[in-house]
Amino acid sequence: MAEPLRHTISYRVPYADTDQMQVVYYANYLVYFERIRNELLRASGLTYREVEAQGYALPVREAHVSYHAPATYDDLLTITGWCTALKGARLTLSYTVHCGDKLLAEGYTLHAFVNKSTLRPTRPTTAFSAALGFA
Repeated sequence: MAEPLRHTISYRVPYADTDQMQVVYYANYLVYFERIRNELLRASGLTYREVEAQGYALPVREAHVSYHAPATYDDLLTITGWCTALKGARLTLSYTVHCGDKLLAEGYTLHAFVNKSTLRPTRPTTAFSAALGFA
C-alpha cells in the first residue's frame, strides 16, 4: 500500500465564522473539514464533481471533533486532511486544524461510498482507492 495522500490548506478566519465570544463557532470546524476534504480529493487528481459524474457519492455517516484551543477572527489556520482507512464501502478521513504550532482541533469523518442512483453502499473504484493511497 502506498502512503495515504495528505493535503494541507491555509484559511484565514473571517468575522462571519466567529460567535459572540469572538471565537470560531464550534460547528464551523465541520465546514473546515469539508473544505479540506474537497481539496484533498482535488489534490488526488479527482474532484468531488468527477466522483459524482461517475455515479458515486460520499455521504457522511459519522463526524467527530475534539476541540483543544479556540481560533479567533483573522487567525491564519492550517487545515490538514488525509484518508486513514478505506475498507469495503467505508472511508475514514482525519483532520487537524492548527494556528501556527498550536493544535486547535482534530477529528474525523466516516463516509459511505455509495452508488448515487441507488444510495446503496458499494466498493470504491480502483482509481479512487489508488488516488487516496490505498491501491
